[in-house]
Amino acid sequence: MSEQQQWTITATEQPPEWLIEAVKQHTPASSGLYAAQLLWQRGIKDRQQLTAFINYKAYQPASPFEFGQEMHLAIARLQQAYNTKEKIAIWGDFDADGITATSVLWDGLGQFFAQNTQLIYYIPNRLKESHGLNNQGIDNLAKQGCKLIVTCDTGSTNLEEIIYAKQLGIDVIVTDHHTLPTERPPVAAIINPRYLPKEHQLFNLSGVAVAYKLVEALYQSLPNVAKYPLEDLLDLVAVGLIADLVQLSGDCRYLAQMGIQRLQEDFKQPAAARRRPGVGRLLELCQKSGDRPTDISFGLGPRINAVSRIQGDASFCVELLTSRDVKRCNELAEVTELANARRKSLQKDVQAQVAQKLNQLDLSTTSVIVLEDAQWPAGVLGLVAGQVAQETGRPTILLSTEGLGTGDWGLGTGEDSSQSPIPDPQSLARGSARSVNSVDLYQLVKDQAHLLHRFGGHPFAAGLSLLVENIPLFTAAINQQLRQSLGSTTLIPTVQADLTVTVADLGKELFLELKLLEPCGMGNPVPKLLIQNCWFENAWHRNQQDWQGKKVQYIKAEFDIRDDSSRSAFPGLWWGHYKDELPIGRCDCIAEIDYNTFKKRYEIRLIAVRSSANSALNTPLSLTPFILDLRNQEHSALSTQHWLNPSHPLTALIIEDCPTNWDDLRIWLRRCLATSRSTPGFNNQQQLAIAWSKPNHQPPNQIWLTLVGIAKYLSRTNQLVTRVQLLKKIGISDQTLLVGIKTLKYFGFTVKRQDHYLQITWHPSDSTENLADAAVARFLAAVREEQFQQQYFAEVPLSTIVAIASYEN
Repeated sequence: MSEQQQWTITATEQPPEWLIEAVKQHTPASSGLYAAQLLWQRGIKDRQQLTAFINYKAYQPASPFEFGQEMHLAIARLQQAYNTKEKIAIWGDFDADGITATSVLWDGLGQFFAQNTQLIYYIPNRLKESHGLNNQGIDNLAKQGCKLIVTCDTGSTNLEEIIYAKQLGIDVIVTDHHTLPTERPPVAAIINPRYLPKEHQLFNLSGVAVAYKLVEALYQSLPNVAKYPLEDLLDLVAVGLIADLVQLSGDCRYLAQMGIQRLQEDFKQPAAARRRPGVGRLLELCQKSGDRPTDISFGLGPRINAVSRIQGDASFCVELLTSRDVKRCNELAEVTELANARRKSLQKDVQAQVAQKLNQLDLSTTSVIVLEDAQWPAGVLGLVAGQVAQETGRPTILLSTEGLGTGDWGLGTGEDSSQSPIPDPQSLARGSARSVNSVDLYQLVKDQAHLLHRFGGHPFAAGLSLLVENIPLFTAAINQQLRQSLGSTTLIPTVQADLTVTVADLGKELFLELKLLEPCGMGNPVPKLLIQNCWFENAWHRNQQDWQGKKVQYIKAEFDIRDDSSRSAFPGLWWGHYKDELPIGRCDCIAEIDYNTFKKRYEIRLIAVRSSANSALNTPLSLTPFILDLRNQEHSALSTQHWLNPSHPLTALIIEDCPTNWDDLRIWLRRCLATSRSTPGFNNQQQLAIAWSKPNHQPPNQIWLTLVGIAKYLSRTNQLVTRVQLLKKIGISDQTLLVGIKTLKYFGFTVKRQDHYLQITWHPSDSTENLADAAVARFLAAVREEQFQQQYFAEVPLSTIVAIASYEN
């Protein structure tokens, strides 16, 4: 199923002594070097940043009113509802972020509005409804006398449904973190961090954190009403934040740190004394203690998500998270555990079937994996697609035609969606897609919208539905599209290591040192450790049974790892593998260090392993200081930049033309490196400045008309033109111009080459209309693809450019 992996080791530089000493103060039993190295390479460059990163008490969180006028509008509308005793409905979502967000509003707003009489909640059924508002649900709330809907983790793009609610006399407050609408909907308020600048400390908030900020603002506005402290909600916020895999920076990190502490404190209480007995019981069932982010990401999050994947209706999860009835919570926790066991079983079955289908694919000619089966349950396809994408290094789309209805078409991401007229549901396939590396999966899917019934998502995940008969055409089209955008780049699975350590380094001291980086997540991943020239002993494996001991759910291998640095071995495990898969003899491995609360021991969790004979690492060049981001700056500024070292014997290479593929950048990188290496006595790499501006594109149809107009003019005046002149005038690339020249021939134009010039003559002819139209369509498609790529390179983060370019050698 998986191909040969590419291993990389993050380029590192020695952190300054002050940072090492500062880290050592927090972990006096260790040197502090490894954590300092990671913190330095992840952007912690001064003492104030370090203090706020490690100690949440030193961090200054943002006021909820940083959302500006929209937050004031939301509070004013809630105060109106409070004063007039209106009935309010919370409209949530069925994933872990949506469930915890609903729970935060249920508990938080429940301090101001009587639960079950003034305040109710509604969560769509994953298997029958889609993410977001729907008219049927709004009708139901209207019949119950609701005058205000507060959404959480959803609703930003539900323009038609918001208008429909308004017609029924229901106002809507949207709290969400997904795609922004093109224009502000007619809502009482819309609170979405995507309206804020990307560098704002609230920008990365997930749905549950946005809901928390709304409650926080209400607590501040009506300070003498609530009986329970606002901080009681933080454990739920931490669960939603970490389960949703958002970037844990700014207030996200602060809220997660606070929440994990509350979670652990509550778990230490006897069951009868816990604020959240349901959460405590779930932690017991998954043998976690709540003190680690992984207790959420591997324990609580998957269990909460499993309920809607298996049963569709996840409404009872709010009761599980918020009720103080120990007996009831124990019952609901066991139902949740059963759903998770069922989810594991289904996922395992689908993984086996997908593996069989993958064996029939030629991955060397496949850019996007698209597989379908009539028996696959839609609820687990996203999980399996994510695993396949990681193992193969390719975006993966899995489709099912099982039990089709007219509800949720696999939009498992909570993002915006586009919908075509509803076809016969029995002819539709629906599924989930997951991406890898820097491939923008959502854009790939969106560009094939004409073949789809409905789709939604973001760059890393998407959901879609389409006619079964369109699957072959969709598969061919999306593969061709990605191949064109990748050029000669080969997609292979990549594993990145952050630090090189020895077995002697492993243990409590290293664990506590690296724990300073927690909570980890996007932008701050769990540290991956490279251990070289090691070997395994005492390996064994076992099948893990499901919760009731009836069926094998997964297997894991356990072992001791050794190397020449120590006489002692260190324990470890490898999930999903048998002991026979461990190499015999010397090898290299990449692992994470962990503390097993069940066995009360420190251990490594194996990520990847291979024999030493095949362990040549692709070490990325230390490119960050040498690739300079000068995009969207004035040309006059380029000559006065102070980033160029005056003593530098080389001038910086400046790229002013926006590229259309990664190969364009790699050519410049090779030139930069070749120049540096050929300069005697110069040990540093030459700087490469990316200095293109955001493109101002004409519509593709207008570009075609311009090309035809120029061709007619040149034919009429008998003038010659250079290729460069044409490219500059029309604003397209060489490759697209070639497509355009071929298209002109269908309309009677002849293009001949004379030395370095082109001669164009025109003899109108009765060409086949269908062939001419098809040729124009190909040209327009090439222009659109080129414009999309230029738009991408105008906005792609520098970190992505560095990461992709680093694989040059």
